Amino acid sequence: MSIKSDRWIRRMSEQHGMIEPYEPGQVRFADNGGVDGRRIVSYGTSSYGYDVRCSREFKVFTNINSTIVDPKRFDPKSFVDIEADECIIPPNSFALARTVEYFRIPRDTLVVCLGKSTYARCGIIVNVTPLEPEWEGHVTLEFSNTTPLPARIYANEGVAQMLFFQATADDVCETSYKDRGGKYQGQTGVTLPRT
Repeated sequence: MSIKSDRWIRRMSEQHGMIEPYEPGQVRFADNGGVDGRRIVSYGTSSYGYDVRCSREFKVFTNINSTIVDPKRFDPKSFVDIEADECIIPPNSFALARTVEYFRIPRDTLVVCLGKSTYARCGIIVNVTPLEPEWEGHVTLEFSNTTPLPARIYANEGVAQMLFFQATADDVCETSYKDRGGKYQGQTGVTLPRT
């Protein structure tokens, strides 16, 4: 298995729709119609990865119903829905969001996600499970605020980096996520736990 470069990511996205919408370079400034854009947390293609953006859809965890967090019986009322350019996460809490980008992962590829250092240095941890071979959809992102203070997440800016690992030609998986009929296949929007 080998990590894939910017050239591979560009080719797979432009010719096979692996990432949509796709940005071939690193975007570091907001587009203000060519007028002095403000600096943003970067997104787009990097040397050996792709920095994804967070959409404007957020689900912020709240304990107003005093429920137990149970992945088999998850109560959607445990979240407050927000649609905005930024999201404030309460201290020692978390929020769910989704990527702006829609992914179509090739059969011979596994994708691992790591948070961007800008957020990590603020005590905000991004958690995403691996994107398995032939999975497709918007990626649900989990942001944990590990600090005792409120934390801010910015929509339409970079939040995490995807790293693409490709198997050798003689070692492609026997059964892909699509073959198994995975329960998160084709997900759009912020997707809660499914059983």
